[in-house]
Amino acid sequence: MIRLFVGLGNPGPDYEATRHNAGFWWIDAVARELKVNMAMEKSHHGLVGRTAVNGQTVWLLKPQAFMNVSGKSVASLARFYKIAPQEILVAHDELDLVPGQVKLKLGGSHAGHNGLRDIHDQLGTDDYWRLRLGIGHPGVKSEVIYWVLKNPSLDHRLQIDECITRAVKAVPLFIAGQMDAATLLVHTSKPPRPKPPRKPKPVDPAAPDPLGTPLYPQSPSPKPPGVTQCAIES
Repeated sequence: MIRLFVGLGNPGPDYEATRHNAGFWWIDAVARELKVNMAMEKSHHGLVGRTAVNGQTVWLLKPQAFMNVSGKSVASLARFYKIAPQEILVAHDELDLVPGQVKLKLGGSHAGHNGLRDIHDQLGTDDYWRLRLGIGHPGVKSEVIYWVLKNPSLDHRLQIDECITRAVKAVPLFIAGQMDAATLLVHTSKPPRPKPPRKPKPVDPAAPDPLGTPLYPQSPSPKPPGVTQCAIES
């Protein structure tokens, strides 16, 4: 079961809407869903919320140190409340997934993410859950730092928000320890709704084309059978 939900980001208004704060966006959505107020706790170096779900105490955390020292906050709260690494879920931005994708995994490499790197070091293990929120990659490694610290386009933000909404629905499953069911829910994306086919515009057979001639020249009306033309002499 998950007892501690963590969202990673950088504190302050200058970073609020940047891609690197996708983890903050998710934890804010969880706090709204669970109706949890988060308040600064200096002893744990972050904004902390606490609630009970089906008798289980749950903590929410937004570290308020910068990203590369996020682990100090996570380890402090986890050790104080005796929360095991396997009971921690960390939501973070993920370069290797496109906007609109979200993946859940347990353990593994930090893949160069400075927030995860510090959590690894502070907990002394990589054996905790991660919710990887796709933000896409700029395509060039040298541009990554500028990419993550910039705001996403409107389309990308909407796609990230859709993933956040879907992953929030899995919170009761996380808390209940139903990780297989949670994984299925998180990984199953809703296919885009197909657009209705456009009705063909009726064509007027006598309408001229751009060259001025009828699109479909009409042939003379056929004569009724059995009728012949006769010359009338005066």
